[in-house]
Amino acid sequence: MRALVWGFIGLHAVYAIALLPLILAGGVEGDLPLYREWAMRALEHDVWIGLDAPWVYPLLALVPIVVPALLGPYLYQAVWLAMLTAANGAALWVLTEGGRRRSAYPAAWFWLATVFLLAPVSLLRLEGVTGPLVVAAFALLMRKPAVAGVLLAVATWIKVWPAAVIAAALIVLARARSVLAAGAGVTVIILAVAASLGGLRQIATFLTIQGDRALQVEAPIATPWLWMAILGVPGASVYQNEALATREVVGPGAHLAVAASTPALVVAFVIIAVLLVLARRRVASDTERAHLVALGAFALVGALIVFNKVGSPQYLLWLAPVVVGGLLVARDRWMRVAIALAVAELLTTMVFPILYLPLVDLEPVPAVVLLARNAMLVALFAWSVLALARIAFARVAAEVRPRGGAPRATRAPEPSPRAR
Repeated sequence: MRALVWGFIGLHAVYAIALLPLILAGGVEGDLPLYREWAMRALEHDVWIGLDAPWVYPLLALVPIVVPALLGPYLYQAVWLAMLTAANGAALWVLTEGGRRRSAYPAAWFWLATVFLLAPVSLLRLEGVTGPLVVAAFALLMRKPAVAGVLLAVATWIKVWPAAVIAAALIVLARARSVLAAGAGVTVIILAVAASLGGLRQIATFLTIQGDRALQVEAPIATPWLWMAILGVPGASVYQNEALATREVVGPGAHLAVAASTPALVVAFVIIAVLLVLARRRVASDTERAHLVALGAFALVGALIVFNKVGSPQYLLWLAPVVVGGLLVARDRWMRVAIALAVAELLTTMVFPILYLPLVDLEPVPAVVLLARNAMLVALFAWSVLALARIAFARVAAEVRPRGGAPRATRAPEPSPRAR
């Protein structure tokens, strides 16, 4: 436990020291300039994005964005870092049950490694808030499903991706009603607050506001067009989307990929949900159910990344909390996945911010690094779906195999009374 505590303190202390000049100057880094602008506009001019205007995030994201501004814009970076440090500390405390659950230490170390490897985004974007919430939710899911449901619902109303964890839990768990009821309660409260503040019309705009986006450079499905641009294929190029402050890629057939991304995601979700329903019947113990929730959540979140026309470095923080949940209940099964994801996290940080400018200048070396990262994400997604399929059809395969020629096991004859 002592090593884990010092690892936690050391990581966040080093990060704070690295940002100290920026903090003392009253500056902000990462996505925080935009967050601070939204927060000060709300506090000083009473213009609340998400209530008064459409917003890219769900409404509850206003809370972690506005809270650091309560002490003024100068301290925004310092308060934000303190808030995320506290969130990570609380998540690790819940995960390890205050240090008493030694079997959770590998999962805790993996989370710290993720925060370190994705440092440019893990402590500077909203995923730094939702990640710890989902880590804590996985730790509580089997023991206190209602509390886990509250945490997952809160996380979903900050960033949408934890809904995939909720979906997996609702399909697999016998006590899914507790998760659903808790999540529904959180949702009702948020809707009531939005209605009382006159913002109900904007409540769902985060679902549609990015509908017109093209392929973002880092997205896995954008890979062919990025390489077309690098190889000089006519019509292929990378350009700056000024409205969204991101780089996108176009080229021959890119519009077809954009159009197909959402239907492909829906089909993937349906397939994964069916596999989860079938697999649920093959597991009996709580440990197996918890493993299945993590596996299903990994597949659903993986689909959100692989079939998404948008691709950002913080998306790795969607997968990492799920891997924490897997390591918590089935360490041997998830260790290789954790190592592979850690490599993908390292490659992600190499792409952004280290090699990002050469990448958008279409230099091949960073594109190769990005290609390797995207290939790993696709491979991990494929692994999760195949693992689900193996569980879903395990009994069917066992029943069919003897018909293929292998002798069916026969029961030994009962001994005669005399033999006894």
